[in-house]
Amino acid sequence: MKKIIVYSILFLSFFSGSLSAQKKNKDAVYQNPKASTEKRIADLLLRMTVEEKVGQISTPLGWPMYEKTGNTVAVSEAFKKTLKEEFTGMLWATLRADPWTKKTLLNGLNPELAAKATNAIQKYAMEQSRLGIPILLAEECPHGHMAIGATVFPTSLGQASTWNPMLIEKMAAAIGEETRLQGGHIGYGPVLDLAREPRWSRVEETYGEDPWLISKMGVAMVKGFQGTDLKSGYNVVSTLKHFAAYGAPEGGHNGGSISVGLRGLNQFYLPPIKAAVDAGALSVMTAYNSIDGIPCTANPYLLKELLIKEWKFKGFSISDLGSISGLYNNHYVAANAEGAAALAINAGLDADLSGYGFGKSLVSAVKSGKVQQAVLDTAVSRVLRVKFSMGLFEKPFVDPSEALAKVRNAEKVNLAAQVARESLILLKNKNAVLPLNKNIKKLAVIGPNADNVYNQLGDYTAPQDQGNVITVLQGIKNKLGNATQIMYAKGCDVRDTSSNDIEAAVALAREADAAVVVLGGSSARDFKTEYQESGAANVKQSEEKLSDMESGEGFDRSTLDMLGNQMKLLSELKKTGKPIILVLIMGRPLNLNYAAENIDAILNAWYPGQGGGTAIADVLFGDYNPSGRLPISFPKSVGQLPVYYNVMASLRRPYLEGDAKPLYSFGFGLSYTTFKYSGLKVGKSNTAAGGITVEFDVKNTGNVAGEEVPQLYIGHKNASVVMPVQELKGFTKVLLKVGEKKHLTINVKAEDLKIYNAAMQWVNEGELNIMVGPSSDDIALSAQLK
Repeated sequence: MKKIIVYSILFLSFFSGSLSAQKKNKDAVYQNPKASTEKRIADLLLRMTVEEKVGQISTPLGWPMYEKTGNTVAVSEAFKKTLKEEFTGMLWATLRADPWTKKTLLNGLNPELAAKATNAIQKYAMEQSRLGIPILLAEECPHGHMAIGATVFPTSLGQASTWNPMLIEKMAAAIGEETRLQGGHIGYGPVLDLAREPRWSRVEETYGEDPWLISKMGVAMVKGFQGTDLKSGYNVVSTLKHFAAYGAPEGGHNGGSISVGLRGLNQFYLPPIKAAVDAGALSVMTAYNSIDGIPCTANPYLLKELLIKEWKFKGFSISDLGSISGLYNNHYVAANAEGAAALAINAGLDADLSGYGFGKSLVSAVKSGKVQQAVLDTAVSRVLRVKFSMGLFEKPFVDPSEALAKVRNAEKVNLAAQVARESLILLKNKNAVLPLNKNIKKLAVIGPNADNVYNQLGDYTAPQDQGNVITVLQGIKNKLGNATQIMYAKGCDVRDTSSNDIEAAVALAREADAAVVVLGGSSARDFKTEYQESGAANVKQSEEKLSDMESGEGFDRSTLDMLGNQMKLLSELKKTGKPIILVLIMGRPLNLNYAAENIDAILNAWYPGQGGGTAIADVLFGDYNPSGRLPISFPKSVGQLPVYYNVMASLRRPYLEGDAKPLYSFGFGLSYTTFKYSGLKVGKSNTAAGGITVEFDVKNTGNVAGEEVPQLYIGHKNASVVMPVQELKGFTKVLLKVGEKKHLTINVKAEDLKIYNAAMQWVNEGELNIMVGPSSDDIALSAQLK
């Protein structure tokens, strides 16, 4: 009780600080909550200098802006200097902790201290700035708030593998709540890039290779983040990444150029962004790449014509970190920093993530006439509109006690495990080796990812307190208790080959009744890694001992083979003759040819987050029937790339060395039961929106209950332009008891069937081939619709 009273006193003291800031301008319209937002913006703009306006749309790095001493936290001298000299209106990643920021469990902030830190920043800004404007705090939130003590969910590939937008919306609401309770206002995410190049280092951050699935997941994230009331104190603004076409760079090089025409851009790459904008997203981040020679950070077609004019976007756009500077030091389309700032804002970019892309350079560009005042005012008004919409002028502070109680509480920990369960994809199950019997006497658990906390979490993850993360080994131990003898050996590292204990691992497997082998990759950053200004890692091919990191921003690949001695370990274990269950923890599709041919069972987990070990154990021992489906195809070799399922209609001959088909196709995933499809009926919708209605039956024909994911694909016939052979246009997830049959209906709007034709217009035309089945390469039912 005493502790709550202390918190209340502190909270009230912060609130009084807000009042003192407002008293300096108490009669100003912008300080009147009863005035309309537009009148408040107009009044505030009239009072601001050019320097103050530029400060509002500049976003310096946030983590240097506080100082922690024991259990107290205050603003740093760096923040005081930044506010005084740059009139800062936004900060990014204030609460971020990782090897790049050099914030650890010792010098970083737990949720309670994080709330105190953001309160201190707000209090100082509102009291010490001339106009008392609150700070807008943006945080990284792709699979959890990237802050110490926050809940870690599966990365985006895992989220997409659930094929359950309702679950993802619930997850996003939890992430948004944790972020807002600690003082954050903007959550960077979701990443809506169409991932058509698995060599690219950031595939793990995406929802895969299909625009429709990405759109559904993106909309779920936006709704979960933003809720219905941004003044609730539990929601954050969603920043969509990356605008646009970032996920298929030439050669897989992160930030590299992309070859795509205007029609292809509109038909395939932009719909997920538009869907999220239509859902109300209030922030969009540009991409590092160029499209047809125009950098996305200074592309008026994207930022003005599409985003504002056609899509009626109501929020603000922001650069990716350092991408404005990249206009002159990477793309070479500007002569200097001032020219880059002018090029970007004149193209329609509103805000700068870095603090130096705009800053003094933009002030100079305005004063020299390269940027008109009206252009600057438009950009500033869009940022201020978000601040007023969130109620920050009236309620800039948060309650540290609420952050302490609700961040990573039991409900969110359980939710993380549930998302992980639904994300797991059973790729192979020869002779029904899974699920394993819980009465198994001896079980070997082997591999570099079997008991490695950070390898399980993916990129954009903060340091973890001991016990926060359940590894595969711990999850199995928790499941089986002491009745089973569980033997563990690491076997090898993910990348390093300087040492291994393969022989010891093989010896354990020979003793055991079965072996669970956990291999794959890692995005775990370490303190030896060097980082670029953008936060991407600098890759080292040789050093005394290689880190496990082979995925995550900056770690592009030229092959998709498992690295280090992992394949040697797997092949030696195969020789024991014991049942081998391969569990994959990784950030991109890897070469599974050997495993697909030789290993008994394969369970794909991507990066399953803090509850991954619990979820994997539940599936391995039959307490959960796997329901995950692939959001991206697995190639047989890099020579097949691109190998995404929705290729343009054309003649695809086999290669000399083999066919052109993927090893595992988009939508694929096995179950411990079987399903039968029947009774397809297709008709035109009677609704005002038009479109089509597809009805069919699905029956559980196996021996256990399970969830099926029926998928609806279309193919265009007699269209005026070449279209993909298949396009996902609907799906559902249904739980069926043994012997149960359900009648399902999927409605597709006419808008979602449109083609971007040769005249660059959206039209409905041609005949449709309707396909329904459990995956893109397993169509159970089909029909034609004219």
